[in-house]
Amino acid sequence: MSHDYSVALCNRLNEEFTKQKLCRPMRIKHYDAGSKLQYDITGIEDSKRATVDLEIEKFVGGGFAGQVYRVKILKLSSEQGEIKGLEQGAVYAMKILIPPSSFSLTFRNFLYRVGFQAPFQLQVNPKASREGALWQKFIRRAAKIRFGTATV
Repeated sequence: MSHDYSVALCNRLNEEFTKQKLCRPMRIKHYDAGSKLQYDITGIEDSKRATVDLEIEKFVGGGFAGQVYRVKILKLSSEQGEIKGLEQGAVYAMKILIPPSSFSLTFRNFLYRVGFQAPFQLQVNPKASREGALWQKFIRRAAKIRFGTATV
């Protein structure tokens, strides 16, 4: 970020926007360290639903497919039992499927429209996202079998 960028100013502007009680939600292009988010999630293996409260620790990077953040789970609550692979207090990577720049978003959507005659599936189809995560599990399992470890 630029040396003139101020997280405190962004937070103050966010508060002022919220006070206006507008019907249109604020569009957030990226999150700063310390931002807190809440999502309703579904487990990959067992399809259990839960609510997760996260804190952004760091922006890791971004490109045409989206943005990646390092996040810490502050609270994980589910009436259906624990979700395998997630635990409160642990640190994870989170990908948001909206590119950090308007140009990247427009270019990616154009390529998908021309190449597939459809929108970017991971952003508009929850089942496509779940299947993408499933592929990651297959890759990790194969790496563990081949190399003895699923991590680098």
